[in-house]
Order: sequence, then C-alpha cells, then structure tokens
Amino acid sequence: PATSIAGSPGTAQATTVTAAAGPSTADRFERFNRSVYAFNTGLDRAIVRPVARGYAHLPGPIRSGVGNFLGNLAYPNTILNDFLQGKWQDGARDLARFAINSVAGVGGLMDPATRAGLVRNDEDFGQTLGKWGVPSGPYLMLPILGPSTLRDAPTWGVDYLTDLRTYIDTDAVSGGLTVLRVVDTRTDVLVADAAVEQAFDPYAFVRDAYLQRREYKVHDGDVPSSPEEPLEDPAAD
Repeated sequence: PATSIAGSPGTAQATTVTAAAGPSTADRFERFNRSVYAFNTGLDRAIVRPVARGYAHLPGPIRSGVGNFLGNLAYPNTILNDFLQGKWQDGARDLARFAINSVAGVGGLMDPATRAGLVRNDEDFGQTLGKWGVPSGPYLMLPILGPSTLRDAPTWGVDYLTDLRTYIDTDAVSGGLTVLRVVDTRTDVLVADAAVEQAFDPYAFVRDAYLQRREYKVHDGDVPSSPEEPLEDPAAD
C-alpha cells in the first residue's frame, strides 16, 4: 500500500460530509494517531500538496508514463501476493502483464498489457495476511506513511523488498524515484481533499474511509455488512 489521503488537510467544518460520531473500538490508539495525523497534515500542507498541485499541471501523457513506470517497478509485489493468496490465475495473468509492460512497454512507461485485456490488480502482504485470517487489529496512523493497522504496518517491509526500486544501487536514483512515487500518488488523491476538508472530523473521516477500503480489498469486495450500515467501496466514485 502507498501514501494516500493520510496527509490530506482538513478543517473542522460541519457539513453534509461527516464521519461517524463517537469513539471507534478499532481506534484504541486514537490520541497518538491524532497527533501523528496533525504532523502528517502539516507536512502535507507545507510541502507535499503544493508539489503535487504543480505536478498535476504536467501534460497527461507524461504523468501517465511516470505512473506506469513506477507501478511496474512495484508490480512484483502484486504477483507474489497473488500466489500467496492462492489466486493462481491472477498470478499468471499479472506475471504476463509485468513481462509485456517491461518489454513491449519500454520498462513500463507504456501499458500495452491493459490494451491486451490484462487489467491491473492491486495486492499487498497486508491483504494476504487478511486472507489468511489475521485480524486487522487497531487502526494506526504512521508518520509520513499515513493510515495503517497493527496488522498492515509491519508488512511495509515485505512491500519494500518486492519493489524493484529497492535494488537500484545509486542512492540518488532510488531516492528520486521514491520522492516521485510519493508526489505521483498524492496527485492521484488531490480530488479527495475537498471531501476531507468539509468533514466535521477530518481525522475520523480518513480513518473510517481507510478501514472500509481495506476490508473491501481484503475480501475482494465481498464484505458482509450490517443492514443498518452497509459497507461500500469508498473509491467507487
């Protein structure tokens, strides 16, 4: 999983877009989490969001090429976790997708695999642990990295080891690609800023959206929900 709306800013304005009221039993570290969220938000406002807004003005083909390239470098993580979850057909298709984009797509800058019908999947080791029955545990806001859970936080190490950027010997290149990945990811979620800013409690809004989204992804969209509070994919729109 990459940095998303973790650092998105917000103001406590009461609007029609609100988070669930009352404390969450899944957020036993709430005091710590809110302090980290405030730090992340300050960092985002000062540095990350302004850079992302500037980056968003680059021509679309350039941003698409960068996103494709960075996504291809990280795609071995999806392939590995396909197989760890027993998704053999998905694993084979994703392996073919990676090979096609790496060769015919010039290192992943282009995406001929999608045009060939091999759609992009998104799997990580946190989802794999969830498939294996490991509970998510309490919500955890990580400095800089953003929303996570007690189950998902340690899996950043596995995701790091399966990202090809890790094996680039030149620190300047590896570091530059990491910064570019952060900016590219932040640009993708600029559209969520307004919803966060209008929420009565931006922290709770981000937390609840993240937890719902993770459950949706772990269960491949087949999430049991109560009649009173149906669980929907927060990214469906």
